[in-house]
Amino acid sequence: MTIAESHPSERVKINLEFIKPWQATNVTEFVFKPEGEKTNVTWTMSGHNNFAGKAFGMLMNMDKMIGNDFEKGLAQMKAAAESAPRQ
Repeated sequence: MTIAESHPSERVKINLEFIKPWQATNVTEFVFKPEGEKTNVTWTMSGHNNFAGKAFGMLMNMDKMIGNDFEKGLAQMKAAAESAPRQ
């Protein structure tokens, strides 16, 4: 995991290099958008799939497979952000 781009209070872009269960390179991006007293966070992951990856994606429900991990990560980010002292 390498931070490729960071703009405080706007966006963080991360390059992910996977080894298992197969090799892949993906880009994860967090985009922060202020909405009154709150911040809307959009978390995306994108990359290129070979034939096997595309077939796997068609057969598996990716939201069901990794959706809980995204929700858990966002909840942890929220807790950390809300407990940090404001500047």
